[in-house]
Amino acid sequence: MSSTVPTTPSAARPLRRVCIESVEPEIDCGRFPIKRTVGEEVRVTADIFADGHDLLGAALLYRAANSPTWIETEMLLVANDRWEGHFKVDSLGRYQYTIVAWVDEFRTWSADLRKRVTAQQEISVDALIGTAIVQAAAGRAKGAESATLTLAATKLKRVAKTDRDAVVATANSTELATLVNRYRERTSDAQYEKELQVVVDRERARFSSWYEMFPRSCTTDPKHHGTFRDCINRLGYVAGMGFDVLYLPPIHPIGRVERKGKNNSTTPLPDDTGSPWAIGSKEGGHKAIHPQLGSLEDLKELANKASELGMDLALDLAFQCAPDHPYVKEHREWFRERPDKAIQYAENPPKKYQDIYPFNFESEHAAELWQELKDVVLYWIAQGIRVFRVDNPHTKPFVFWEWLITGVKSEYPEVIFLAEAFTRPKVMYRLAKLGFTQSYTYFAWKNTSWELTEFFSEISEPGIREFLRPNLWPNTPDILNAYLQTGGRPAFVIRLILAATLGASYGIYGPAFETCEGRPGRPGSEEYLDSEKYQIRVWDINNPNNLRDLIVHMNRIRRGSVALQSNSGLQFHPLDNEQLLAYTKVSEDSSDKLLMIVNLDPHNPQSGWVSLRLDALGLGSEESFAVHDLLTDAHYVWHGSRNYVQLNPTVLPAHVFRVRAIG
Repeated sequence: MSSTVPTTPSAARPLRRVCIESVEPEIDCGRFPIKRTVGEEVRVTADIFADGHDLLGAALLYRAANSPTWIETEMLLVANDRWEGHFKVDSLGRYQYTIVAWVDEFRTWSADLRKRVTAQQEISVDALIGTAIVQAAAGRAKGAESATLTLAATKLKRVAKTDRDAVVATANSTELATLVNRYRERTSDAQYEKELQVVVDRERARFSSWYEMFPRSCTTDPKHHGTFRDCINRLGYVAGMGFDVLYLPPIHPIGRVERKGKNNSTTPLPDDTGSPWAIGSKEGGHKAIHPQLGSLEDLKELANKASELGMDLALDLAFQCAPDHPYVKEHREWFRERPDKAIQYAENPPKKYQDIYPFNFESEHAAELWQELKDVVLYWIAQGIRVFRVDNPHTKPFVFWEWLITGVKSEYPEVIFLAEAFTRPKVMYRLAKLGFTQSYTYFAWKNTSWELTEFFSEISEPGIREFLRPNLWPNTPDILNAYLQTGGRPAFVIRLILAATLGASYGIYGPAFETCEGRPGRPGSEEYLDSEKYQIRVWDINNPNNLRDLIVHMNRIRRGSVALQSNSGLQFHPLDNEQLLAYTKVSEDSSDKLLMIVNLDPHNPQSGWVSLRLDALGLGSEESFAVHDLLTDAHYVWHGSRNYVQLNPTVLPAHVFRVRAIG
């Protein structure tokens, strides 16, 4: 058993006096990386201190993971032994960072000398001490910098007894202090024991607007199966609303064995299309395309056309099989058998999914299964896909996802994985830590001011914000919550504005959302009546009830607001009416300040007094300021922290104010 008792210092083990503690950001003691996008800063803080009264120096070390060389940038003392430094990540992939700190001989000498000067004490001996420090650094330096240090040491020694002012000037030289520290004796430096990591993604990982669309429903005739070419014709509609990710549910052949009928019926009719998540049939499996959708070339053309319009095409990764998937026949060992020798289908009691067989990730043949599933991802990447929405990741082993995502992103760092993480908070967080780029959240079920404030305050905390990127969805093919069922068009407007302004990334399941589809399959259920999961739906996107114009406007506001493109800078503000919610988003440089006030009641007008925390907006407590409603283009002047608002949900249930100081 190794001893933790300190040993005496020696030439091989010099005394390191500096302590480095409480480093932030650091996720789970450095077990997981933090996340950034290209061009963002990593701001690192730490408690750095030592015994005695010597002054310290500290540097932040960082490098791209494939680089052997550390880049060193100075850290500065903020207050109470808390130091801070920062660096910018300018390329995709992984970075590493750590901290080194030391007793700063030169600055300690300089500070002590100034004190003696102030006390009018003799400093000639102190000048010689400084000379020795500078000369030692010169001996470690090379070339021109060695010459510069030697010259400074020679001058300091020469004036030590004759020119007090020259000694003080040398001690106060910032340039000389920096050069001496560059060539300090580093064997006594203390280095933080961990090399922490940053995963750097492209901008779309931080800021994006998603639109989900079933390609088979891109049709005007329910008896005519939509195709990829029909989707191409719909691209202008989606891009015109300002979305930058078009997400398609599974595009693979759909199983016929145990196929589900309309409204999840277990007795399908011959022409029922089945659920796209029941993947696989005699036509192929996870690397195949449903023959009625078109060809692989059609899919590539769809992806290329979307790219020309500024959109990524996202595909669904659903690692499960229909009973007639080729894997079931070829690799029965990848599935779990019941005692009666039947393969276990998926269940979430009381729900039964007879049309889906889950994989057994713990079988003796798990290694082959894992590799095959990774190959599925790599196959679609080879076809040009760079964004994946992952179905039910919490039902697969955590270690599998870390292995797969880390492996894929080591080759393709631009790939984005969105986790369907409607699960327990700690599970949702773990998936994000393991590598998922973005995560679904509980937003769909947070409808009151208290729920929204509590939830978003939690996921906006610095520790969580370092690894979790929420993607807010008011609805999905699985979720039509009671709020949308009963709130009519105003409810959809409210949830759109909340999703688009509370988070940097959001998505809608359309056209169900923009046409305000709120009909449940049965009372108390979140399933849609005539759910698109089980049948082709023809959507009247030209319905006058369509929210298209408002969606266009909201996405335009988002693209014009730096504050809305980040998950930082969110703060809630008190109101005297719990039906109202007030919050601000402020950009890191404070150049963009937005104030949102939303009526959460879709049925009734609500009014109240908002008490703004003006310091969050950089305003004084009695200051007048201008607010410009970006939704209506109205301008107002508000005074002080307490102001009155009234919002009618049948007209417009929210203000999205840009706040500017007057004068």
